[in-house]
Amino acid sequence: MLLFTPGPTPVPEFARVAMAGETLHHRTPEFEAIFAETRALLFKLFATDEVIMLASSGTGAMEAAVTNLCHDTLLSINSGKFGERFGKIALASGLKNIEIKHEWDTPATVEEVEEALRKNPQIDAIAIQISESAGGLRHPVEEIAAAVKAINPEIMVIADGITAVGVERIDVEHIDALLAGSQKALMLPPGLSILGLSSAAIEKIGSGRGYYLNLASEIKKQSQNTTAYTAATTLIIGLRAILQRVEAEGGFGKLYCDTARRAKATRFALEALGLHSYPKVPARSMTTIDDADASEIRTLLKTDFGVNVAGGQDHLKGKIFRINQMGLIDPYEMVWVVNAVELALAKMGRRAYDGTASRVFNETYFKTMLEKAKQ
Repeated sequence: MLLFTPGPTPVPEFARVAMAGETLHHRTPEFEAIFAETRALLFKLFATDEVIMLASSGTGAMEAAVTNLCHDTLLSINSGKFGERFGKIALASGLKNIEIKHEWDTPATVEEVEEALRKNPQIDAIAIQISESAGGLRHPVEEIAAAVKAINPEIMVIADGITAVGVERIDVEHIDALLAGSQKALMLPPGLSILGLSSAAIEKIGSGRGYYLNLASEIKKQSQNTTAYTAATTLIIGLRAILQRVEAEGGFGKLYCDTARRAKATRFALEALGLHSYPKVPARSMTTIDDADASEIRTLLKTDFGVNVAGGQDHLKGKIFRINQMGLIDPYEMVWVVNAVELALAKMGRRAYDGTASRVFNETYFKTMLEKAKQ
């Protein structure tokens, strides 16, 4: 079965092998050396002033960022389940929340964020998804972050990059907390989250808030290559293996380029079949198709063609399907996925199978490579 859900993503064999070794105690020189190597690689990936690893899902990183960086009112952007979650975290933490809400295919705009900030000067942090995976939407986070800082540099910008880190290069100049999770582009089992922090965020964190998710405690300990509490040792070993492989195979720039080509080729291939891309601004992390037969297509992909893709949630349940494009994915696997979609449509009697999806994917994905070869 090919796992092509946008998280969890498949764990490559080399990473599974790395994590299958002897269990290391987290308070030993051996593990501290691994931690230091992993941390150094994360600084290259995040390009932030500080990087923190937490033994939690991505939601733990979201809560840690909100509780440590928002002291009064959070402005949350809700264009899906995870934008909605930021607001719920704020309210559960005793903070006030102001929400900008859209349909799940619609990105936020700079203008509406600026208006919200001017009307609500008590806002001291904004939380937004870079890639909102509920619908595969890309928000203009970098432009919004720059506008926020132009209005008030002290407002903290929290950017959920859980389905964006490792997918594309993110400009962190105006971002104070960039969040990631192990089970997305980093291709590991769930259970490890990562926060990249700005120097301004570190200053606002101060002595921190809370206990387990107190980022001040982690900043102090992780600068010493250990953690405040028990580290996710096996996942950190796996993360080191993933990041080392990315570097060995051309670095993060090549990874971003490959992902962009894969995203474009997948979307073009499915649109060539007459399918419709759901979000107004698609993220590179996944292709999301809205279709009246979404549930039947997903079922056929799984039962007849060995491909597991994700469906929709809440009001989009049974109305969309989402195909992962994150991580170290071989082109031949992606070709099979789009080919399987075409086969499913043929089996449903919607169109005759003629190999369009495979052809369009290959023409799109390998076009750049062929053009370079001719030069």
